[in-house]
Amino acid sequence: MPRIIFTITNDLNFDQRMIRICSSLAKNGYEVTLTGRKMPGSRPLAPQPFQQKRLSCFFSKGFGFYAEYNIRLFLWLLFQKADALCAIDLDTILPVYFVSKLKGSKRIYDAHELFCEMKEVVSRPRVYKCWKWIERFTVPAFKHGYTVCKPIADEFEKMYGVKYEVIRNVPVKIVHSPRSTVNSSGNGKLLLYQGAVNEGRSFETLIPAMKEVKAPLHIYGDGNFYTQTQQLIHQLRLEDKVILKGKLKPDELKEITASAYAGLTLFENNGRNNYLSLANRFFDYIMAGIPQVAMDYPAYSQINEAFEVAVLIPDTSPQTIAKALNLLVDDVVLFERLQSNCAKARQVLNWQEEEKKLIAFYSRILE
Repeated sequence: MPRIIFTITNDLNFDQRMIRICSSLAKNGYEVTLTGRKMPGSRPLAPQPFQQKRLSCFFSKGFGFYAEYNIRLFLWLLFQKADALCAIDLDTILPVYFVSKLKGSKRIYDAHELFCEMKEVVSRPRVYKCWKWIERFTVPAFKHGYTVCKPIADEFEKMYGVKYEVIRNVPVKIVHSPRSTVNSSGNGKLLLYQGAVNEGRSFETLIPAMKEVKAPLHIYGDGNFYTQTQQLIHQLRLEDKVILKGKLKPDELKEITASAYAGLTLFENNGRNNYLSLANRFFDYIMAGIPQVAMDYPAYSQINEAFEVAVLIPDTSPQTIAKALNLLVDDVVLFERLQSNCAKARQVLNWQEEEKKLIAFYSRILE
């Protein structure tokens, strides 16, 4: 039975993408271990069909954390038996690279994003220079890999000559109960954002936009822009309209998402990663059967042309966001058309279909 170790820096309980990937491989005859980080507030690990390992660190952020975690991960991997090691994004790639070289195991890169082009990296010259050096040093040596959309795969080929496959981060297909007809008055129409509350996710403009939007917003998640988002809500006196709900387990979040009116997938166009990315939540809203406001960037535009599940916007100004959200709230005909299209799209955009590519990928490498 082939053994695969995946490495992340997240809390294992909340990484829906890796839970899906590891579960699919475990159910198809692979011995899988997902290795991640133990945080101060980490809940006990949820049972999974694969093995899980948490590494504890003294540091919780910044250079100290990444340096310590990478050293601990390297030492742990050094004493593990595995046929393949898979680094998830750039922040765990160095230990995977060095241990795979030392032990002769296969190495795989799972690139969820263009790490160096994230706002929190590209806007800090010293940080960018460090991560870019790591990327240039390691990625060309990872001949096997995959990413979440074709624009990012094309970018990796252009930069490093590596041909990565596209395995989209779509949710598991579930049976949905019919949703009730929309109330045209707008009462009870709850808008929802799920995901990281990070820089580059347009909270600086989304919160001011909510002054003009005819429905409340609940935000589920945390991240490096959480405190600033709290302050914005307070400054604009929107505490009764914009509610920060914190982070939930995936199963709890799915239930809440399905009960919402519409979702939000916003990214500032301030780096190649945001412009080329394809966020998890875009598919989560489709699976939940709720329309959304999303960016008119290449990956979203391509899917929306095929299925029309979202109102796409060209920029993230408060006026543009408010206009798009109010359009969804007011235009019941548009809303119901998008909602109906979500039901059709999720017959295609689901993990049961996408995992076939994942299994084929690992079969070729570990046959």
